[in-house]
Amino acid sequence: METYINSGSQPRRHVLPPVLRAPVEARTWREFGYLLLSFPISVTAFCFALTMTVLGSGLLITFLGVPVLAAALAACRGLGVLERARARTLLRVEVANPEPVRSKKGGPLAWMGAVLKSGVSWRHLLYALLHFPWATFAFTVSLTFWTTAWALFTYPLWQWISPDSGDARIQLFSDAQGNVVVLDSPFEIAAVSAVGLVLVLASPWLIRGLTSVDRLWITGLLGPSRLATRVTELESDRGVVVDTAAADLRRIERDLHDGAQARLVALAMDLGLAKEKLTEDPQAAARMVGEAHGEVKTALQELRDLARGIHPAVLTDRGLDAALSSVASRCTAPVEVTVDLPARPAAAIEGIAYFTVSELLQNVSKHARARRATVDVWRTADRLMLQVTDDGQGGADMTAGSGLAGLTERLGAVDGILVVDSPAGGPTVVTAELPWRG
Repeated sequence: METYINSGSQPRRHVLPPVLRAPVEARTWREFGYLLLSFPISVTAFCFALTMTVLGSGLLITFLGVPVLAAALAACRGLGVLERARARTLLRVEVANPEPVRSKKGGPLAWMGAVLKSGVSWRHLLYALLHFPWATFAFTVSLTFWTTAWALFTYPLWQWISPDSGDARIQLFSDAQGNVVVLDSPFEIAAVSAVGLVLVLASPWLIRGLTSVDRLWITGLLGPSRLATRVTELESDRGVVVDTAAADLRRIERDLHDGAQARLVALAMDLGLAKEKLTEDPQAAARMVGEAHGEVKTALQELRDLARGIHPAVLTDRGLDAALSSVASRCTAPVEVTVDLPARPAAAIEGIAYFTVSELLQNVSKHARARRATVDVWRTADRLMLQVTDDGQGGADMTAGSGLAGLTERLGAVDGILVVDSPAGGPTVVTAELPWRG
């Protein structure tokens, strides 16, 4: 909530502190509404889940228990859909849908078997049974605290509406003669309102504490399992690795076709012409052989660059320090390389680290307009850290479909992270984090 004081030409804006905004914020009322709704929903879900579970367990001696339990679990999964939608709307918690029930064969029996074997279904049943006591506690505490706080805070209003009514005054206790002690003096009314104000200001934080527990319930029991999440991540990473490998193969093929292969074809033609002129015009043949020798050197250099792009020999032989120094020497800006590693990481991680720094230094050469750059490599616990810094113009954007997006995907395939800090005007700091062992 913001207030404005117009002092003539231009208004001044004053932002209320969070402790004063909290009681009237939409978040507080949304979360309070969530706690109020949790009680009737949890009562209904608990009664249904308990009844169906007991009934299905008792009927397991016959075949009827299986469909009853399967129906109970399916209904609890429906409850999960409702709870995730309610949490998304009122708590602003995004919980992914768990894996659906899949049966290898069709038919009701196969479906019931898949439901009963699904760990997700049993977690939903557990939520329906265990959430009820907590929802009752949270409902009682939040409603009592909230109504008491506002009743005390607005106590002067009740006194003003009906000053002579005993119901509108706070009655504490009776003395020895049986007289009721009430709070009706101006000081007592102000003190009661002050206590109510303190409780009103504290109630949003109590509500947020209660709903934080509900967030744990939902994410822990109603979301996808860790194994399923990990499988999904690995499937995505596998796709990224396959796409990256295919892109690298296409790049190598293109470089060979457009570079060294074209030069070698031209070289073969030149040598053929020189062979024909060898007897007729030895000088022209010698000149053509000299030109062919230059083409051979160029083709060899292109092949070396291509081999270095696939996996440089210096990386295998001498490690990251020497390999990154070699890359830094080809950058258009002076680069200071610092590698502080107690040992060599896994070969795959070492290769990804090399290509990451190589790509970042190419960006420095092509786009940064930097005067100097630094490369730092170190180990923290079981993570390999890379940081490339330049004093260029900045403005690097990971979402613009640039090479940084490709680097992010490549690092993500091995549980790595890429963080870019590149404000307009520079400097640019790119930090990469990789596992020490792949």
